[in-house]
Amino acid sequence: MAATAVATANERLTGTWFGHPKGLFVLFFTEMWERFSYYGMRSLLVLYMVNYLFIHPDVGRRVLGFDAVKGALESVFGPLGAQPLSSQIYGLYTGFVYFTPFFGGLLADRVLGQRRTVVLGGILMAIGHFLMASERLFFPALMFLILGNGAFKPNISTQVGLLYPPGDPRRDSAFTIFYMGINLGAFFSPLVCGTLGQTIGWHWGFAAAGVGMVLGLCLYLWGQKHLAPDVLAQKRAQVAPVKEKMTREEWLRVGVLATVCALNIVFWGVYEQQGNTMQLWADRNTDWRFFGLTVPSTWYQAFNPAMIFLFTPMLTMFWASQARRNREPSSLTKMAFGCFLVGVAYTVMILATQGMAPDARRSVLWLAGMTVILTVGELYLSPVGLSFVTKVAPARMVSMLMGVWFLANFFGNYLTGYLGTFWEKMGHGRFFMMLTVLGVSAGVLMLLISKPLDKIVSKHDRGLA
Repeated sequence: MAATAVATANERLTGTWFGHPKGLFVLFFTEMWERFSYYGMRSLLVLYMVNYLFIHPDVGRRVLGFDAVKGALESVFGPLGAQPLSSQIYGLYTGFVYFTPFFGGLLADRVLGQRRTVVLGGILMAIGHFLMASERLFFPALMFLILGNGAFKPNISTQVGLLYPPGDPRRDSAFTIFYMGINLGAFFSPLVCGTLGQTIGWHWGFAAAGVGMVLGLCLYLWGQKHLAPDVLAQKRAQVAPVKEKMTREEWLRVGVLATVCALNIVFWGVYEQQGNTMQLWADRNTDWRFFGLTVPSTWYQAFNPAMIFLFTPMLTMFWASQARRNREPSSLTKMAFGCFLVGVAYTVMILATQGMAPDARRSVLWLAGMTVILTVGELYLSPVGLSFVTKVAPARMVSMLMGVWFLANFFGNYLTGYLGTFWEKMGHGRFFMMLTVLGVSAGVLMLLISKPLDKIVSKHDRGLA
C-alpha cells in the first residue's frame, strides 16, 4: 500500500528514537506547547469572568460585544448572573474549540494538507492568546482561538498516525507517548499561567499562554523534515489520481466511529467540569494552605495531568499483562469503562458535600481523590479513542473523521457549560449526583453496543493483517 511505503521510507530517512520515528517527538513537543497555551488560558477563563470581567459595573462598554452575547443567551435561558453566564460562555468556547476541527480536517484533506493547516492554526491561536491581554477584545480573542484550534487539533493528531504503516503494533504506544506530551503541557500551564494570572495580573497569565503557542509553532516549523508526507501530497504525487467510491465496509467503519463519538458526548460533558464548576469548587470550597503557605486555586488544573504521568505506565503494563493472557479488552470496551469511571469519580464529591455549609472549605484531598478516578477513566477513553480513529477511518478521509471525533467534544463541552448553569440552583450534592448518573449511564450503554460494533472493527483488522 502507498501509505505503508511512505511511512517506511520516511522512517528510513529520518531514523528512530526509542524505537519510534523522530517525527513522533517533534509532534510530542509541538503538542506540549500548544496544550500549555490552551490549558493555561482555560485554567483562568472561568475565574477571570466570574471574579473580574463580568462583575464590573461598566462591563457592557469595556467588553466589545458583551451586550449582544448576553442578550442572545438570555433570550434563550432567561436572566443570567455572572456565574451561569460565565458557564455558558465557557461551554460555548470550549465547545466550538472542538467543533471547528471537523472543518480543519476537511481543509487539510482537500486543500492545504496537514502541515500547512497546522501552521495556519498555530498562527491564529497565537494571535488569539495575545488579544486576551485586551479586555475589550475578549470575544474576538476567543474567536481567533476557536478558528486556530480547528485548523491545528485534528491535523497534529493525524500526523502521528501517518508516521506508521497500517497494522504497525507501535501505533497505540505512539499515541500514548503523544498523549503524555499533551499532559506535560497541561501540567505546567496552570503552575505558570495560573500563578501569573492570579497573583500578578490576569493578562500576564494570558500572555504566557501566547508565548507557549509561539514556541510550539517554531518547533514544528523546525522539525518538519522528520514528518511523514501529507495525505494530500501523496495523492498529488500519484501519476493518475483515481476517484474512489466508498465501499460498504468503509461506510460501516464510518458508522462505528459516528456511533462512538455520539456516546462520548456525555463523557466530555461530565469530564470537562474540571475547568468549569470544579474550578469554582477549588476556588471557593477548597483549603489550599500548605505548611503556612496558600497556593493559587488554579493549581488544581495540574492534578489531572500529573496523575496521567503517574498512571499511564501502570495502565500500559496492566494492558500488556492482559494481552499476554489474551484478556485485554477491545478499544470499545475500554472506552465504555472510561465513561463509567468518570461518573463514579463524582461520588467522591457527593461524600465531600455531606453536612457542609455552602461557603465551607474542604481538604484538597477530596479533589485529589476524585481526580484519581477521573484520570483513570480518561486514560481508558481519550488516547485509546485517538488511536481507534486512525486505525478504523478510511485513509483518504482520516483528518475529517478525526474532526468528527473532536465534534463529539464540541457537543460535550457545550453540555459542560449547560450543566454548569445548575451549579448554583441545585446544591452541590445534587449537582454531583447528576454527573454521576450521566457518566455511569453512558458507560453502560456503550458497553451494551460494543459487541456488535467490535465485530465490524475486527473484520477490518483482519483485512489489514
